[in-house]
Order: sequence, then C-alpha cells, then structure tokens
Amino acid sequence: MALTPDELAAVVARDIPAGSYVNLGIGRPTKVADHLPDGSGVVLHTENGMLNMGPAATGDEIDPDLTNAGKVPVTELPGASYFHHADSFAMMRGGHLDVCVLGAFQVSATGDLANWSTGEPGAIPAVGGAMDLAIGAKQVFVMMTLFDKQGESKLVPACTYPLTGVGCVSRIYTDVAVIDVGPDGASVRETFGITIDELRDRVPVPLKAG
Repeated sequence: MALTPDELAAVVARDIPAGSYVNLGIGRPTKVADHLPDGSGVVLHTENGMLNMGPAATGDEIDPDLTNAGKVPVTELPGASYFHHADSFAMMRGGHLDVCVLGAFQVSATGDLANWSTGEPGAIPAVGGAMDLAIGAKQVFVMMTLFDKQGESKLVPACTYPLTGVGCVSRIYTDVAVIDVGPDGASVRETFGITIDELRDRVPVPLKAG
C-alpha cells in the first residue's frame, strides 16, 4: 500500500539526525515538521526568516504574522528567532543547514534536481530559494510521488525539465519507495506496497537493492 503524504513525512522525520538544522520546502515537505519527535533537537529553518519553527498551527495557535515560506501558519518553539530575508539566505548559501527537504518534478539517478518549472508554455516558474538550498545544504532529500499523473516515473536517467541543481540530491522519499541517488546510480533502501522487481518494470533507470 502506497504511503499517504503524512505517513511519508513520518518516514522522512525518522531519518533526520538529532540536532540537525533543517529547511523544509513548500508543499509536502512542510508536513515533516508535524512528525519530528519531542526532544530531537532538530532546529527548523524557514527561508522567510525564522529558526526553531514548530509544527503547523491550528485553532487559537494561529498567528497570521507567523508562517512558513509556503504561508502556512506555524508555531514557534522555545528559543525561536526571527531575522531578515537576506540573513536567512546567507544561512542557506553558507553551508549552515544540515538537511533540506524539497519537492521535485524530476530527479535523475545521479542526483540532478528539477523542481522549479516544467518548461511548458504558460507554466509559472517557482524557483524560490530552491537553488540556494540545493547547493547550500549538506544533504538534499526530495519528497515526492514516484509517478506522475500519467504514470510516468519522476526518477529518470536524465532530467528533461530545467535544472535546479546538478548532482545535489542524495535521497528521494516517495510514496512507494525510498531511494538513494548519486554518482553510483540509484539504490532502493525500502519499499511500500510494491516489490523491487515491480519498481524495475516501471522506472527507466537501473535500481540496485540497498
């Protein structure tokens, strides 16, 4: 059975080392904040200028001035701080983040990332801070569905969409599998409701068993 976005977010949260400084991209990755265990020491950074962001805010917790980069209301944890956008990007570009979790349209088997435009006529480009995160974070995790609405694999031999970064992704978390990518190609760490042989039939890159 394929994982729901919340179930996948819990898998990503499980794999983030305690004490890491982490940025969560817009969309599915923001759900990871809701699954980090108490006491993990993980410090969440958001590019609009906040450190030690907490889970999503609900009900009376909602403060319209306190949001993540995707404009979703969030909570703050003890010790939270706020700063200028320029300082936030200096943290991203300066190698101060241990992990970032981004969405993607495509990832290549060698870790190239395409997540800001499909290149289609009329498509609205949305690069945001993704390029800065892709080259600045020590590890780049991608969180996405493995197959698009047409059933085509988003893990590809080479990206056909405009690139965000080259060789920057180390692992992809999908609804049916967790796959390491990089110079040595793609290696399946675990699967959800699908066998590795079924994956090999549908994904157009060689898949090693992790």
